Amino acid sequence: MHTTPTFVLVHGAFANSFSFAPLQAELALLGHRSAAIDLPGHGFEATYPAAYQAPQDLAALAAEPGGIKGVTLADNVARVIEVLERAKRTGPTILVAHSRGGITATAVANARPELVDRLVYVAAWCPVELDVSGYYAQPEMADVDPMAFASTLVGNPAELGLLRTNFRTADPTALAAFKQAFAADLTDDEFRTFLNTFQPDENLDAGTSADRAQAATWGRVPRTYVRLTDDASVPPAVQDRMIREADALTPDNPFDVRSLEGGHLRWLVHPKPAAELLASLATR
Repeated sequence: MHTTPTFVLVHGAFANSFSFAPLQAELALLGHRSAAIDLPGHGFEATYPAAYQAPQDLAALAAEPGGIKGVTLADNVARVIEVLERAKRTGPTILVAHSRGGITATAVANARPELVDRLVYVAAWCPVELDVSGYYAQPEMADVDPMAFASTLVGNPAELGLLRTNFRTADPTALAAFKQAFAADLTDDEFRTFLNTFQPDENLDAGTSADRAQAATWGRVPRTYVRLTDDASVPPAVQDRMIREADALTPDNPFDVRSLEGGHLRWLVHPKPAAELLASLATR
C-alpha cells in the first residue's frame, strides 16, 4: 500500500487522455503516479471517419455515424469509478478534472465519495445552483460567444445523436475563434498541435439538476479549485461563482483555492507549474 496518492486525470470535451502526457511526465519526475482516463467514446474509442481526413468530404461527414452516440454522463461516471476502485487498492486518490470533465467528477463524488481523497477542479465545471447550460445565461459568461464555433459544427446533433466539430478546418476565422477561446497565450504551432489532438465527436449528455454537487456526498470530499486566471472559455468570473456557490453549500468544507496563470490549455502544454501545484496537494 502506497502512502502517496495516485492522480486520476479526467479530460474535457472533445479531448482525451493523450493531452495529459506532458503533465504526467512532470508528475512522474516529481515522484508521483498518475492515470489519465479516456471517457467512453474518447481516445482510441473515438470515431474518425474517412470523410474527416484530407481532402475532407463535409457532406459525408455530416451523415457518418459516430461511436459516441448514446454515451451518457452515467457511462462516464462508471468509467471513472472503475478506475478509482482499482487505484484505491494501492493508496489514496486525487481526482483531477479539467473543463467539461468537472461535470463527470462532480457526479462521481456524488455517487462514490469514499473513493476520492481529494477532488481537484482545474477551470472545470462544478455545477451547484444551476445546470451547466444555465451558467451560460449568467452575466459571468457574457463575454463567451456560444456561437463562435457555429461554422465548424458538422451535421445535425439531433440526427447524429452527438456533437460533431471540424477541428481540421483551415478557415482562418474559425481557427482564430478557437485560439482566442482556448489558447490565446500559446504560439500558433502549439495551438495547432493541440487542436490536432482533439477528436471530432462529443456526447450530448451534460447532466441534469440531479447531477449538481450534493452536500451529503460530494460535500464530504476535500476539494481544491485551480483557477486559470486568463481562461476565455471558462472565465475566472464563472470559476469564482462556482467556488462561492460550493462554499455556501458546504461551509464547513470550503474549496482550497489556487491560481495558475494562463488560458484554458496552457497548463497542459507547459505543465511544470501545474505539476508542482498538484504535487503540493499530494503532501497534504
